[in-house]
Amino acid sequence: MKSKTLQILPSILSARMGHLAEDCRRAMDAGADGLHVDIMDGHFVPNLTMGPDILRAVREAVPQAYLHVHLMVMRPDLYAPKFIEAGADTVLIHAEAPCDVKAALAAIRASGKRAGLTICPETPVAALAEYKGLADEALIMTVHPGFGGQSFLESGVPKIEEAARMWPAADISVDGGINAETGARCAAAGANVLLAGSFLFKAADMRDAIADMRWKIESVRKAGG
Repeated sequence: MKSKTLQILPSILSARMGHLAEDCRRAMDAGADGLHVDIMDGHFVPNLTMGPDILRAVREAVPQAYLHVHLMVMRPDLYAPKFIEAGADTVLIHAEAPCDVKAALAAIRASGKRAGLTICPETPVAALAEYKGLADEALIMTVHPGFGGQSFLESGVPKIEEAARMWPAADISVDGGINAETGARCAAAGANVLLAGSFLFKAADMRDAIADMRWKIESVRKAGG
């Protein structure tokens, strides 16, 4: 993935688990730039989702897809290698994780993959400062991590602006309540990686939804530039 280019990544947490391969192919055929995969362990967040075997199945279903994996787990340092082996291209871990975050980021990069750092809504952007230059991407959560379908938190917009200023060379991603309208506002604030689940997978026509989202976001980015 080229740095700072616009990326729209459907979040497969909102896909039909009984038809996951079909929905992943449908998203890629609809013009997605890749797929976002949320991994939850039931401890770091109060929900339990997919493991490495599911990611491996996604990789087999869409071998050409860029896979953007968000680890919401207590020990991302232990699990990142498993998801890299299963096919992840980018692995994002949390600044709040109770492990050596710097070492975990370094290990992801040492494996030849992109490393990302995520902060929860309650965490100030200042928490990113000590990791500048150690990750390729900063993910700003605009919902409380753990469940799909939540409403967008307005407090995330100024955090995106601050993160973009703090990490000017990094990709800035945003996750939570993202649709064409909120995505455009986040893009205006400095985000270039937009993660959307319910809005895209529940759309009557995902191709039209992605195209409309891309047009609105690109229009905002051009106006800002």
